[in-house]
Amino acid sequence: MKKDNKKTAVTMTHYLIKFKGSVLLALLPLLIICGLQAVSSLITAEVFQRVFEGDMAGLMRWMLILAGAWFLIITVSSLNEMLQGRVIRKLNNAVRADVAATLLHMNHSQYHSAATGEYLSRFTNDVNQMETLAWKPFFQFAGAAGTSVFCVIALLTLHWSLLLAALVTTVVMVFVPQLFHNRMEKLGDVCAREQAAATSVFKDLLSGWDVLQSFGRKKRFLQGTSQASDQIEKPKFRLSCVKGFAGAGVSCVNVICQMLITGLVGMLAIWGYTQVGSLAAGGNLCGMLSNSLGSMAGLLLSFASAGPYFEKIALQVEEAEPGADLSRLGSAITVEHLCFRYGERAVVQDLSLRFKKGGKYAITGPSGCGKSTLLKLLLGWLPDYGGTICFDGINAKDVAPEQLQTQMSYIGQNVFLFKTTIRDNITLGETFTDAQMEKALRDSALMGDLTSMQDGLDTIVGEEGGNLSGGQRQRVAIARALIHDRSILLVDEGTSALDRENADIVEKSLLANPELTLILVSHHLTQERKRQFTWVYDLQRGYL
Repeated sequence: MKKDNKKTAVTMTHYLIKFKGSVLLALLPLLIICGLQAVSSLITAEVFQRVFEGDMAGLMRWMLILAGAWFLIITVSSLNEMLQGRVIRKLNNAVRADVAATLLHMNHSQYHSAATGEYLSRFTNDVNQMETLAWKPFFQFAGAAGTSVFCVIALLTLHWSLLLAALVTTVVMVFVPQLFHNRMEKLGDVCAREQAAATSVFKDLLSGWDVLQSFGRKKRFLQGTSQASDQIEKPKFRLSCVKGFAGAGVSCVNVICQMLITGLVGMLAIWGYTQVGSLAAGGNLCGMLSNSLGSMAGLLLSFASAGPYFEKIALQVEEAEPGADLSRLGSAITVEHLCFRYGERAVVQDLSLRFKKGGKYAITGPSGCGKSTLLKLLLGWLPDYGGTICFDGINAKDVAPEQLQTQMSYIGQNVFLFKTTIRDNITLGETFTDAQMEKALRDSALMGDLTSMQDGLDTIVGEEGGNLSGGQRQRVAIARALIHDRSILLVDEGTSALDRENADIVEKSLLANPELTLILVSHHLTQERKRQFTWVYDLQRGYL
């Protein structure tokens, strides 16, 4: 039996390490700015000292040096913004790529266990929240840490006791935020879940706009969007309140520490341990240090809030054990004692069938008897079944789902088309010869539709194929299945939207292909059509 890949949830550290070169490059100008700001405070001390001494020449010289330092800070700041923006772009793109990879590693049932709106929220809202709560705060934290270090060094040049006071302040300011860490992490998790759920509600309401309009239920649309909006805003408000209270507590501690250090600088000046000009520089450096430590404390809380968004991403860290090789169908698909339940309801019970290569099979029966479920079981979309499904004697459970997909094409009742051209929806980006395209168009009965379209194959189908009729969408789906040359074609009422004439053209083409193994689900088949199939199986009555 094939083992599942091991997965691990990621953290923001994973991405910072992944792009460590770009991150370090972006941090360099930030640290230069922090150093220049600390130096400018020391230069300010020299300016005040010259004023106190009445040295006009020295005053002008130090003021020019101070101006040069600030012009340099402004210049480096513009470079800093550009490099940070580039890194954040890379980080966001990497997150979306990993979200996509996480979704691709799901099986059919796992993927459809959540609404599309939730996945959409991961690509949009979650990435925006990561940028707001993780990436930008990371650089702010780095800047605050750099400022703190340079302020400590600058204070040390004034007197060693200021360094001791700064270290004590640092310990206090790092400890205080930990009191709020767990609360912030829980609130961040609630925000992530509520925003995903609300996005799904918005998508549902927008998709049902036509229905609500036609039944005069505009009020429901307005109420639904209002409730979904508040579903997003309530947890954000609670998170904001807690951050506010936490920030206020941290700020109070910050002010106390700042006053104590400022008082210490004043006493050192009075006692003659530093020059009088150092009083201004010391106060400025203490303010910078306190503000930096205070912001670092708040940013640690922001990182905690971002954690739940990263936890949704599961990276593959170990490849699955290789399954059995599945080559193109050579003999038959055998189904033995197949059973499947949706919860407590049994849909398929002790079903045994055999589909020979090149055979044409019809599955009939009333709604709810398991026709569509049978196709999904053959496709590997519903892995939790009893009994066996074998392809040329190879158990389907021992085969990677990707290998099953290369064998089969599926055409359902509800056809999905991408918002591109008819050509792209047929080829899915692959290259085919003109002869292959022409055959697929002819066998799908799509050729006649294209003659009436000004742009032919380059016609834009619109969102979910909205520019085409239901029949045209099904013909595009059939052409897509035919051109990709799958040896097995599963059709679930795939011609239900076609008129009788075009349905006959398509079905005759499929039935006439000797290399194609066709399994077609239908509610109704005429006696004439039944005779054209190898076997017709009614899930309630057996073979017909």
